[in-house]
Amino acid sequence: MDLNQKYILHLADNGLILGQRLGEWCGHGPVLEQDIAMTNISLDLIGQARLLYQRAAEFSKYGTTEDDLAFLRKEHEYFNCLLVEQPNGDFAQTIARQFFYDVFHFLNLERLSNSNDEQLAAIAVKSIKEVKYHLKFSSDWVLRLGDGTEESHQRMQKAVLSLWKYTGELFEPTDYEIHAEELGVCPENPDMQANWEQKVTAVLKEATLVVPDEPWMQSGGKKGIHTEHMGFILSELQYMQHTYPGVKW
Repeated sequence: MDLNQKYILHLADNGLILGQRLGEWCGHGPVLEQDIAMTNISLDLIGQARLLYQRAAEFSKYGTTEDDLAFLRKEHEYFNCLLVEQPNGDFAQTIARQFFYDVFHFLNLERLSNSNDEQLAAIAVKSIKEVKYHLKFSSDWVLRLGDGTEESHQRMQKAVLSLWKYTGELFEPTDYEIHAEELGVCPENPDMQANWEQKVTAVLKEATLVVPDEPWMQSGGKKGIHTEHMGFILSELQYMQHTYPGVKW
């Protein structure tokens, strides 16, 4: 597989899998307003993923379509980070997962806006407007839950501690990311991890939450090695294409 295609698939897979996860909240949100907000964020992410799959399909020599890339790959052929495939859990768990990813996503889109791949840069410019709202939503809820009631504080702290080990992979470079940086497809940003940590730490401290100091991090998703949760996500996501091959809406 072309390394440029692999890099763009990684970006698309992050959006698709997290969008699928958030879609599970539809009709189950804690209050109607947040139910609708998370569903809209889900649609934003899946819409961004679609644009990226379209771009990735252009690297294929076999007439591969965006639907093929989204629905017809095997588990080890998805390159999303482990963070986005983690279960929703309670509302605090979903918010912590979203916040950690939103900070990274926003910073990543900022540098991709300067990509020498004009299509990828255009997708980033369009997407960053949506992700700016995503980040505000998740940041506000980290603050509200962390600095809220005793129970909301405990749940938010538990979520932060349980998901922290998946954040290191966001900055662990793979061969296709290194290749993308070398070509200018993904402009280098040596301060990106430090900027992520600064933003995350500031919000967590304002929310009266303890910033984890656990150095050990879990990784593998970006190389196609996933947690046990990924298979369940794909069985639901790919059901229609497997049951009715080639179905068109």
